Amino acid sequence: MNRKILVTGATGSNGTEIVKRLSAQNTQVRAMVRNPDRAKEIALPNVELVEGNFDRPETLLEALTEVDRAFLLTNSTEHAEAQQLAFVDAARQSSVKHIVKLSQFAADAHSPVRFLRYHAAVEAAIQASGMTYTFLRPNLFMQGLLGFRSTITSQNAFYAAIGDAKVSVVDVRDIADVAVAALTEAGHEGKIYDLTGSQALTHTEMAEYLSAALKRQIAFVDIPPEQMREAMVGLGMPAWQADGLIEDYAHYRRNEAAAIVSGIEDATGKAPRQFRDFARDYATVFS
Repeated sequence: MNRKILVTGATGSNGTEIVKRLSAQNTQVRAMVRNPDRAKEIALPNVELVEGNFDRPETLLEALTEVDRAFLLTNSTEHAEAQQLAFVDAARQSSVKHIVKLSQFAADAHSPVRFLRYHAAVEAAIQASGMTYTFLRPNLFMQGLLGFRSTITSQNAFYAAIGDAKVSVVDVRDIADVAVAALTEAGHEGKIYDLTGSQALTHTEMAEYLSAALKRQIAFVDIPPEQMREAMVGLGMPAWQADGLIEDYAHYRRNEAAAIVSGIEDATGKAPRQFRDFARDYATVFS
């Protein structure tokens, strides 16, 4: 019997990159999605789409049938901790051997940032489960700037409550490379990889890289946290999530996310992508 790899969050930015890489390597992968009809981008060779819902544990058990290794990722909502703990329980019942969890840089049970607290709680549950694990703790995603796409395209500017703090932003494609290594190779068991880029940049410096790639002037404008929260809620973001992002940005503003570490190179043997690579490769998205 061929045991499979399961990827959750398979239609998100991280999950899509992971599934594409596994498919290209001729690795049999099962992609858990809420709606298979909306998963056309990952309907690829070697990919089995399976319907699963974190809020319905019986669908998790079905998705985990004959699964050996699993990649765990959910959206950061107020339900994320309970959803991920339910998945860990289902994986243990299903005799999954190894979980690769997408966590977050500086995950800590005592953090003032709610996202960092829930990630730490799930990490602890996985460590207590008896399954082997690899924890990926990426810093702020470069692709997070896609969330500012509307004002970058319409106003040539983007806004956030971060001041001139530096953040060692990381490319989602590098996170996917580490995840695939941890899912398909031996030697990553029990490892916790902090994942950062090779530069710590201010948002103003990111704007300069974007300006060069887009061949037009892009400005970064620092705003108060209240204004940032109001804008996010105004765009339809749930209040819990908006408050969590404000806590995240306060953490960045305190320069707590400026460290540059070697996790990507340690896991893959390759240097991380630079921000200029991201700006060039995604230029058309901001045009």
